[in-house]
Amino acid sequence: MTEKTNILQTIIIGSGPAGYTAAIYAARAEMNPIIITGLEVGGQLTTTTEVENFPGFPDGITGPEMMTQLQKQAEKFGTTINIDTVTEVLFGQNFGDLHTVKTISGKEYKTKTVIIATGASAKYLGKEFEKNYRGGGVSACATCDGFFYRGKNVVVVGGGDTAAEEATYLAKICKTVFMLVRKDYLKASKIMQERVDMTTNIVLMYNTELKDIKGENNLVSQAIVVDNQTKEEKILDVDGIFIAIGHKPNTEIFKGKLDMDETGYLHIKPFSTETNISGVFAAGDVADKRYRQAITAAGAGCMAALDAEKYLSFLEHN
Repeated sequence: MTEKTNILQTIIIGSGPAGYTAAIYAARAEMNPIIITGLEVGGQLTTTTEVENFPGFPDGITGPEMMTQLQKQAEKFGTTINIDTVTEVLFGQNFGDLHTVKTISGKEYKTKTVIIATGASAKYLGKEFEKNYRGGGVSACATCDGFFYRGKNVVVVGGGDTAAEEATYLAKICKTVFMLVRKDYLKASKIMQERVDMTTNIVLMYNTELKDIKGENNLVSQAIVVDNQTKEEKILDVDGIFIAIGHKPNTEIFKGKLDMDETGYLHIKPFSTETNISGVFAAGDVADKRYRQAITAAGAGCMAALDAEKYLSFLEHN
């Protein structure tokens, strides 16, 4: 049978910790999973230099190395990995209906179940200087990378809940946290504002934006900031800069097809990974706006594979 007519047990969209873990469990359950990687093979972790908070790696491991290991493990049990990008999914509307997955390369798959693990992307400022220091002091995850700046000075860019959470977390381990707020007020919720106000080593800098970054060998040593009202510039001696202006779930192609919140995070049923469409499951950052950790994504990938296996078993016996 051709690829267009062969009916698959499951397709996993995305190749981060959630996708690969789902594949490991699905492959061991003889579901013959196919992973369609997406543009960023390995997901967000491929941009992280060192991972020290994933269980089982006491000496740490680089993000790319971890994803390579997860890929090998998934392939070991029989997962097929296609470096391709999904452009459209036509979801069956009734229980037991097949789903059609189309990719940018022109391939088309029919599948009984779909596991969506497309993740979320941190929002960045979009500046060239920001890209130059990515992995060398510029980060979008305090809980992932904050440890490296213990006792040092850092900058947090943003004024919403994400920035307030990152700043208060970093304040526990860093010497000083400079919080750059573009407006003359915080957009964060009242309780988060109170936490910021009560934290003595957070320095709030209103009407202030990040203009440039300086350093040697792509390692941050200074932040050049500007007052957007007076145009006055200041130099902050810092080792880390955390961009905390939110995350964007990678769910564009599912809009109007799957239930999601106003920011694009997929809705899943309580204590499961089930979406509003039968046979379609979501795992990892694509449905998690709260934790956003590699370990929680991996756990959700396991859950999604088990949910998909249970769904397939039910189809087979009914």
